[in-house]
Amino acid sequence: MPVIWNGHLRRWRWLIAGLIITLLAALVAADVAERRTLVALGDRARTDAQLRAALLDSEIARFRLLPLALTDDRDVIAAIADGKEDATNALNRKLEALARATGAAVIYVISPNGLAIAASNWRSPNSFVSNDYRFRPYYREARIRGESSQYALGTVSKRPGLYLARRTVGDGVIVVKLEFDRIEQAWTEAGGTTLVRDPVGVVLVTSRPEWRFRLSRPLTPAALARVREETRTPPSALVPLPLTTARAGDLVASGRQRFVPHDVKVAQPGWRLTLLQPIDAAIASARRAAALSAGIAMMALVLLAWTIRQRATLARQRTAELEEMVAQRTAALRREMDERVESEARAAQLREALRQANRLAALGQITASVAHETAQPVAAIRTYAQTSDTLLSRGALDEVRANLGTIARLADRIGAVTAQLRGFARRQSGEQRAIRVAEVIEGALLILKEQLRGVMLALPAIDRDLTVIGGKVRLEQVLVNLLQNALEAVADSPRAKIEIVLATDATHVRLTVADTGPGIAPEVAERLFTPFVTSRDKGLGLGLVISQDIMVELGGWLRLLPSDTGACFEVGMRRA
Repeated sequence: MPVIWNGHLRRWRWLIAGLIITLLAALVAADVAERRTLVALGDRARTDAQLRAALLDSEIARFRLLPLALTDDRDVIAAIADGKEDATNALNRKLEALARATGAAVIYVISPNGLAIAASNWRSPNSFVSNDYRFRPYYREARIRGESSQYALGTVSKRPGLYLARRTVGDGVIVVKLEFDRIEQAWTEAGGTTLVRDPVGVVLVTSRPEWRFRLSRPLTPAALARVREETRTPPSALVPLPLTTARAGDLVASGRQRFVPHDVKVAQPGWRLTLLQPIDAAIASARRAAALSAGIAMMALVLLAWTIRQRATLARQRTAELEEMVAQRTAALRREMDERVESEARAAQLREALRQANRLAALGQITASVAHETAQPVAAIRTYAQTSDTLLSRGALDEVRANLGTIARLADRIGAVTAQLRGFARRQSGEQRAIRVAEVIEGALLILKEQLRGVMLALPAIDRDLTVIGGKVRLEQVLVNLLQNALEAVADSPRAKIEIVLATDATHVRLTVADTGPGIAPEVAERLFTPFVTSRDKGLGLGLVISQDIMVELGGWLRLLPSDTGACFEVGMRRA
């Protein structure tokens, strides 16, 4: 009897020791599972934050092009110049159509005296027309610097938004208000908490509306007063966010809910986007999985001890229990897989929204390109018309007829440029054929005939039979852009000179345009072919980008060559 008892005691000791070891292993597994979950959530938060920031950047970039395209619009200039009812009514209708087409909250034009003279909401009872905006920082800054942006609460609509302002011809200001309801809704559906802060820590755009205009860090009373004055926030705003730091600063908590935070910069100056990814549910799921694994091990030990006495009678029961546990584990794994599929679907939705925003931004660039590429022919037409008026008063009818013929050809060119840009919008490449280089140079000189007066122009001896592969209008675009840039560069030079040089080899024709201007600064030269990079006060920064795209599409190149005096550009074209 004592021998039997001692044998049972030894078995129970081993069983108790196995249970203790299993419990310790379960605790270790739970801790490891939690750490792995935090790392995975941190990686996911970083990826999601970058996608959401890119979506926000694309939305702002798309609307930033709108005031740029309207600065020299003839209806805007006419309304600011005379303020007559016919002019303002025409501008009201145009702004209304633009706001409807682009999705802008409101577009309005402010005269030099600070009063709004036209707005897209002119039919609304809350119309901005006749409101005084001299108190708005974006109006004052745009008048001084040429452009400005400000996030604030609307004084009429009481809705927050980003105001993008730009000075127009005639010293007016065009303003586009951008509201972020659609983006905030997309962030809410994607999960987590997203918020965007300005340089002083005020929350501006967020997936949790109750956090808007709250503070992420304390401000002095003077700073609070300045923010409240500029943003027109209500007295209840500008209070601290309900967030605390936990666990050595690597987690953020709001009440009982904990988050993994990740910050990224956005294109809007001074703004930062923060994504708070909730972790409690994921950690609880990981702990449950670890506990389930430990439970399986514990059950296996219990079954092993039980089989010492009843191996034969409980064999079938043990198999059934093991199958049930495997089924439970399989179900848990399926739930995890479903959650992963849902997460990937949300990421795909964000990427598609980003691609759509980029496509809309591209259409905005095309609008700016039309204004840029037709400005030169329009200026030439205006010059020929003024010259014809003078010649007509003198009775020089033959010269007037010659000018009218030139005007007709320039009008045909504007139509051709517009057709080319429409082709770009439809992702179509222009027709390519053999083009005489002499015709391209003559066409460009025709457009810039008046601007070239008084400038020493050195032209090469051109073989009339020399041809290249391309489109006449697109090659003229490139050459006109280069000559126009050279003219502006030598405008203040006492020895203004522009030289065009041709060189050929077996496969290509190289055309260089050099000037005697001040040259291009090194910091600008590094990003010269980047959109909206320019050293000119009134330049769009699109001409060289468009020209380089045209030459690459035609199988050639456009590049800046080193030069001791002025700037020197080389255009490479394939020989026909």
